[in-house]
This record gives sequence, C-alpha cells and structure tokens, in this order.
Amino acid sequence: MPEQKSDSRELAVPSGRFTRFARFGGLASNIAGSMVLSGAREIARGRRPEARALLMTPENARRVADQLAHMRGAAMKVGQLISMDAGDMLPPELAEIMARLRADAHYMPGSQLKRVLNDNWGDGWLKRFAKFDGRPIAAASIGQVHRAVTADGRDLAIKVQYPGVRRSIDSDVNNVAALMRVSGVMPRELDIAPMLAEAKRELHEEADYEREGRYLTRFGDLLADAPDFVVSTLHADLTTRNVLAMDYLEGVAIDSLTGAPQETRDRVMTLLLGLVFRELFEFQVMQTDPNFANYRYQPDTGRVVLLDFGASRDFRPEMPEQFRRLVKAGLDGDRAAVRRAILEIGYFAEETAAHHQELMVEMFEMSMEPLKHRGAFDFGRNDLALRMRDVGMALGEDRDFWHIPPMDTLFMQRKFGGVYLLASRLKARVDLGAIIARYL
Repeated sequence: MPEQKSDSRELAVPSGRFTRFARFGGLASNIAGSMVLSGAREIARGRRPEARALLMTPENARRVADQLAHMRGAAMKVGQLISMDAGDMLPPELAEIMARLRADAHYMPGSQLKRVLNDNWGDGWLKRFAKFDGRPIAAASIGQVHRAVTADGRDLAIKVQYPGVRRSIDSDVNNVAALMRVSGVMPRELDIAPMLAEAKRELHEEADYEREGRYLTRFGDLLADAPDFVVSTLHADLTTRNVLAMDYLEGVAIDSLTGAPQETRDRVMTLLLGLVFRELFEFQVMQTDPNFANYRYQPDTGRVVLLDFGASRDFRPEMPEQFRRLVKAGLDGDRAAVRRAILEIGYFAEETAAHHQELMVEMFEMSMEPLKHRGAFDFGRNDLALRMRDVGMALGEDRDFWHIPPMDTLFMQRKFGGVYLLASRLKARVDLGAIIARYL
C-alpha cells in the first residue's frame, strides 16, 4: 500500500451540503476578485486582457487545488481527473499545481475517524484489533487507508470513506460543472448533461465499498491463473458501504521504477498493457481508473499489485467485437473500414464535418503506431504522445466539434491513455503487436 505523503496534514472533511456549497461560492468569489485585479493591471499596461488567461493563472490554480484538496469527495475527484487527462496540455506551472491533487490529499482528524468507524462498526470496535494505526498510510479523494492487525492475527488495509462524500456527490459535480461553464473552458452549446449524469453515477459507484469489494473478489478470481499479479483478499466481516477491509500487501510505487533495470520496466509494462487488452477482449470488465497509485510492485517476488477497484465497470457485450474490427482495420491500413468502425463505436456521427472525421481517423492511426511496430516499441524514444496531443487540442479548440462518445468508450480510452503514459514515464519497450495478436 502507498506510503502517506509527508506534506499531507490532518484536516477535517466538510461534510454538510451548505458548508460545501459555501466553499464553492467563496472559491468563485476569490477567483473573480483575482481576475478583476489582474485585468486592471493588464489594462494599465496597455494590453487587452483575455478572460480565460486571467482565470488560468498559477495563483488561481493554487486556490482551486487547495480548496478541492480540503473538500475531497467528488470535487477533488473531478480535479484529479482534469489533472490526469489534461495535465500534459497545461502550462508547466499549472500542471505542477494541479498534480498536487494526486499526491496531497489531507486526512481526517482522529475524532472524525472515530465517529465514522463507530457508525459502521459500533462502539467498542477497537477490541476487535490487536493494533490499529490511527495515521493513514494513504489518503485520496474519497477515503483514506489505515493499516491494522485484527485480534485473530489478520494483517489488513482498512479503507475508510470520508463523511458526507456520498450525499455531496451530485451537488459537487454540478458546482464543478458550473465553475467550468463560467470559466469558458466548455462551450455553452455543448450538452454535457449525459456526461454529468455518468460522472455522478460513477462516483456513487466508487463510494459504495461493498460494490468495490465484489469487484475486488471478482478480479482476484479472474486473475487466479496469472501468478504475475496479486490482488488483495476481501474481509467481508469488516466491510460495509463506507469501510473496505482487505489484505495488506507490501509493494513500492509503480512509478518509482524509473531507475529500475530496463528488463524490469519492460516486463512490468508488458504485464500491465497485456492486462488492459485482456480486460477488454476476454474479461469484458475493466478497472478504468489509470491512476499510478493503483499499481504497486513487489521487488522480492516480481509481482504487480493491483489496488482500488471502485471504478470497475462491465462493458456492453458488443464492445469487444467493435474494437476488434477497428484494430484489424487499423493494422490492415484500410481507412474506409477504420472510418466505418469509428462511426459504429460512436467516436463521431454521420453529420460530423468531413475534416473533423479525418482528424479522428488521423488520431486513431497515430494510436496504432505501437501496435503496427515490428518488435518492441520504445515508449521512451518517440513523440507519439505529443503528436496525439496536438491533434486532440486542435479538435478540442474547435468549438464546432464537441461530440461525446459512449461512456464505456471514454472510460476505456482513459485507461489506455493512462497506461500508455505510464509506459512513457518508465521508458519501457513493449511488443504490443505480439500482445494484440492473441485477440485477433
């Protein structure tokens, strides 16, 4: 399990809806005041300020990151996703500040933690443990993790959900969306209602630890034939909707392997990329959160530890075959078949402008480069990510092209993007063609 960051600190979670709404209002007021002052300075210098440039300043990004880290819950989760999905597109100083949301989650004071555990386990729960570490070993957006040893000798990791997270999800998502609307980050003509509904649904599912426990057990069963992976065992007697109990597993952060031997990095990423394809084509269920903290590595055993199954989701029955056709067309270099497959999946619609369709096809062809490469593809020595980013930004900045694909596709795409990013971070060399050949 991940170690607690040294710059995290004890900070109570605001759990009331009114308190959380007031914090959003205060954040908006502070940012608005900052924009007025910055705009006045620009005008005084004889320059005409742009609203978006005034909004996206390091100081405002710091305010947003600090406030979301304090609130935690859905508000912080949305910030983390922005940080992960758009981090490479932000100016370096903003990306660094927003990245704090992935590392700097604060943790509950002991009194608040005790109330949560009393509510879930009843008074006197401490008698069930020989040891319970009050300081968490990890803290994230929805909950924090404690190490504990039960009276009967089980060494456990106990994930405890922050109070008020579940009932604040809908309002948090709505408030973040309102901030994005006001900021001009999204065009007013884009109908984001389906995306907001899906975000709320996903977050409600992630906040249900009994559901996560079922997926934890399911993935343990699915990977029973894969000795290179290890998944914690669920302890149902201590698991509730707000508390998840599982085996404690030793391991180091996966992205700490940047200094490991090339052979180790190549093997780890071959395993993880192979798992993503197996989830899509064989299991038809995927853990869709690509956060690096969801993976650990055991140097003594060489096994990859898989953590956090809250974002797991089953795919539509037809989805694997749709992507199989798309990949085959891409490998064959058949642009017409690629376009048909992309249309069938829903990346664009029939009425989408021809030049936008061409950009989408171009992006897909770029993503196929590692699969078409003969032998091991070197993720550390290519500009693929930058080129895909440039095309993606060109599409994103064109307000005439705002199309939301099916949600299953978006979540799967997020997972692939995150694992590709990790492969680039580790400068791994992976024979993706050999992996995908098993499924074609």
